[in-house]
Amino acid sequence: MKIVLLGYMGVGKTSLGRSLAEALSLNFIDLDRYIENKEDASIKDIFKTKGEIYFRKIETQYLNEILEDKSDFVLSLGGGTPVYANNMSQISTTKNLLSIYLKLDLKILTERLFLERQKRPLIAHYNDLNAFEEFVRKHLFERQQFYFQADIVLEISNLNIEESKQKLIQLVKSQNQ
Repeated sequence: MKIVLLGYMGVGKTSLGRSLAEALSLNFIDLDRYIENKEDASIKDIFKTKGEIYFRKIETQYLNEILEDKSDFVLSLGGGTPVYANNMSQISTTKNLLSIYLKLDLKILTERLFLERQKRPLIAHYNDLNAFEEFVRKHLFERQQFYFQADIVLEISNLNIEESKQKLIQLVKSQNQ
Protein backbone atom coordinates (compact mmCIF):
# COMPACT_ATOMS: atom_id res chain seq x y z
CA MET A 1 0.00 0.00 0.00
CA LYS A 2 1.05 3.54 -0.72
CA ILE A 3 0.15 6.09 1.93
CA VAL A 4 0.25 9.81 1.23
CA LEU A 5 0.06 12.35 4.06
CA LEU A 6 -1.07 15.82 3.14
CA GLY A 7 -2.01 19.00 4.95
CA TYR A 8 -0.84 22.50 5.64
CA MET A 9 2.78 23.22 6.46
CA GLY A 10 3.63 22.57 10.08
CA VAL A 11 0.98 19.92 10.83
CA GLY A 12 3.59 17.19 11.30
CA LYS A 13 3.46 15.32 8.00
CA THR A 14 7.16 14.49 8.06
CA SER A 15 7.37 13.47 11.74
CA LEU A 16 4.20 11.41 11.61
CA GLY A 17 5.09 9.97 8.21
CA ARG A 18 8.47 8.78 9.41
CA SER A 19 6.88 7.20 12.53
CA LEU A 20 4.11 5.57 10.51
CA ALA A 21 6.56 4.14 7.97
CA GLU A 22 8.69 2.72 10.77
CA ALA A 23 5.67 1.17 12.52
CA LEU A 24 4.46 -0.43 9.26
CA SER A 25 7.95 -1.37 8.01
CA LEU A 26 7.56 0.75 4.89
CA ASN A 27 9.94 3.11 3.12
CA PHE A 28 9.47 6.74 4.05
CA ILE A 29 9.76 9.53 1.49
CA ASP A 30 9.51 13.23 2.27
CA LEU A 31 8.78 14.97 -1.04
CA ASP A 32 10.73 18.10 -0.11
CA ARG A 33 13.85 16.07 0.81
CA TYR A 34 13.42 14.02 -2.37
CA ILE A 35 13.36 17.24 -4.43
CA GLU A 36 16.39 18.62 -2.57
CA ASN A 37 18.35 15.45 -3.30
CA LYS A 38 17.38 15.40 -6.97
CA GLU A 39 18.08 19.11 -7.46
CA ASP A 40 21.12 19.21 -5.17
CA ALA A 41 19.73 22.37 -3.55
CA SER A 42 17.54 23.28 -0.58
CA ILE A 43 13.90 24.20 -1.14
CA LYS A 44 14.74 27.68 0.13
CA ASP A 45 17.51 28.04 -2.46
CA ILE A 46 15.32 26.70 -5.27
CA PHE A 47 12.65 29.28 -4.41
CA LYS A 48 15.28 32.01 -4.17
CA THR A 49 17.25 31.25 -7.35
CA LYS A 50 14.68 29.70 -9.69
CA GLY A 51 11.34 30.86 -8.28
CA GLU A 52 8.12 29.24 -7.20
CA ILE A 53 6.92 28.41 -10.72
CA TYR A 54 10.03 26.33 -11.37
CA PHE A 55 9.65 24.68 -7.97
CA ARG A 56 5.99 23.75 -8.59
CA LYS A 57 6.91 22.27 -11.99
CA ILE A 58 9.60 19.99 -10.60
CA GLU A 59 7.48 19.19 -7.56
CA THR A 60 4.84 17.71 -9.89
CA GLN A 61 7.49 15.90 -11.92
CA TYR A 62 9.02 14.27 -8.84
CA LEU A 63 5.64 13.49 -7.29
CA ASN A 64 4.67 11.58 -10.44
CA GLU A 65 8.02 9.80 -10.40
CA ILE A 66 7.36 8.60 -6.85
CA LEU A 67 3.73 7.64 -7.49
CA GLU A 68 4.76 5.52 -10.49
CA ASP A 69 7.06 3.47 -8.28
CA LYS A 70 5.65 -0.02 -7.77
CA SER A 71 6.85 -0.38 -4.18
CA ASP A 72 4.89 0.50 -1.04
CA PHE A 73 5.78 3.61 0.94
CA VAL A 74 4.65 6.45 3.17
CA LEU A 75 5.01 9.80 1.41
CA SER A 76 4.69 13.18 3.09
CA LEU A 77 3.87 16.02 0.73
CA GLY A 78 4.67 19.69 0.92
CA GLY A 79 1.74 21.83 2.05
CA GLY A 80 1.16 23.21 -1.44
CA THR A 81 1.67 20.00 -3.40
CA PRO A 82 -2.03 19.00 -3.64
CA VAL A 83 -2.98 22.49 -4.83
CA TYR A 84 -0.83 22.80 -7.94
CA ALA A 85 -0.87 21.24 -11.40
CA ASN A 86 -3.06 18.17 -11.39
CA ASN A 87 -1.38 16.72 -8.30
CA MET A 88 -4.45 15.93 -6.19
CA SER A 89 -6.13 14.25 -9.13
CA GLN A 90 -2.98 12.20 -9.75
CA ILE A 91 -2.92 11.15 -6.09
CA SER A 92 -6.62 10.27 -6.13
CA THR A 93 -6.32 8.06 -9.20
CA THR A 94 -3.19 6.14 -8.19
CA LYS A 95 -4.07 2.51 -7.45
CA ASN A 96 -3.52 1.05 -3.97
CA LEU A 97 -2.99 4.48 -2.49
CA LEU A 98 -4.52 5.88 0.68
CA SER A 99 -4.40 9.67 1.09
CA ILE A 100 -4.80 11.18 4.55
CA TYR A 101 -5.34 14.85 5.35
CA LEU A 102 -3.76 15.71 8.71
CA LYS A 103 -5.97 18.51 10.00
CA LEU A 104 -4.86 20.85 12.74
CA ASP A 105 -6.73 23.71 14.44
CA LEU A 106 -5.88 27.15 13.01
CA LYS A 107 -4.74 28.61 16.34
CA ILE A 108 -2.38 25.70 17.10
CA LEU A 109 -1.10 25.75 13.53
CA THR A 110 -0.48 29.50 13.56
CA GLU A 111 1.38 29.45 16.86
CA ARG A 112 3.54 26.51 15.78
CA LEU A 113 4.38 28.00 12.38
CA PHE A 114 5.08 31.49 13.71
CA LEU A 115 7.85 30.06 15.90
CA GLU A 116 9.50 28.24 12.99
CA ARG A 117 8.74 30.69 10.17
CA GLN A 118 12.40 31.48 9.44
CA LYS A 119 12.85 27.93 8.10
CA ARG A 120 10.00 28.30 5.58
CA PRO A 121 10.46 30.52 2.51
CA LEU A 122 6.77 31.23 2.06
CA ILE A 123 6.32 32.75 5.53
CA ALA A 124 9.80 33.85 6.65
CA HIS A 125 9.02 37.57 6.17
CA TYR A 126 6.17 37.71 8.72
CA ASN A 127 6.94 39.49 11.99
CA ASP A 128 3.44 40.42 13.15
CA LEU A 129 1.47 37.51 14.64
CA ASN A 130 -1.94 38.99 13.75
CA ALA A 131 -0.99 39.56 10.10
CA PHE A 132 0.51 36.09 10.03
CA GLU A 133 -2.65 34.48 11.43
CA GLU A 134 -4.70 36.28 8.77
CA PHE A 135 -2.36 34.96 6.07
CA VAL A 136 -2.59 31.38 7.36
CA ARG A 137 -6.39 31.61 7.68
CA LYS A 138 -6.75 32.80 4.07
CA HIS A 139 -4.13 30.41 2.71
CA LEU A 140 -5.62 27.43 4.52
CA PHE A 141 -9.11 28.35 3.31
CA GLU A 142 -7.84 28.35 -0.29
CA ARG A 143 -6.02 25.03 0.10
CA GLN A 144 -8.57 23.06 2.11
CA GLN A 145 -10.72 22.33 -0.92
CA PHE A 146 -7.82 20.20 -2.16
CA TYR A 147 -6.97 18.73 1.24
CA PHE A 148 -10.55 17.58 1.75
CA GLN A 149 -10.27 15.47 -1.41
CA ALA A 150 -8.12 13.04 0.59
CA ASP A 151 -9.55 9.59 1.28
CA ILE A 152 -9.49 10.28 5.02
CA VAL A 153 -9.45 13.43 7.17
CA LEU A 154 -7.67 12.91 10.48
CA GLU A 155 -8.22 15.64 13.08
CA ILE A 156 -5.10 15.81 15.27
CA SER A 157 -5.63 19.12 17.10
CA ASN A 158 -6.22 17.56 20.52
CA LEU A 159 -3.58 14.85 20.19
CA ASN A 160 0.10 14.87 21.04
CA ILE A 161 2.59 13.36 18.59
CA GLU A 162 2.39 9.86 20.11
CA GLU A 163 -1.42 9.88 20.15
CA SER A 164 -1.46 11.16 16.57
CA LYS A 165 0.91 8.39 15.52
CA GLN A 166 -1.21 5.69 17.21
CA LYS A 167 -4.40 7.06 15.68
CA LEU A 168 -2.77 7.12 12.26
CA ILE A 169 -1.49 3.54 12.59
CA GLN A 170 -4.96 2.32 13.69
CA LEU A 171 -6.57 4.15 10.81
CA VAL A 172 -4.21 2.69 8.19
CA LYS A 173 -4.51 -0.83 9.60
CA SER A 174 -8.30 -0.62 9.60
CA GLN A 175 -8.25 0.46 5.93
CA ASN A 176 -5.95 -2.40 5.05
CA GLN A 177 -8.27 -5.16 6.29
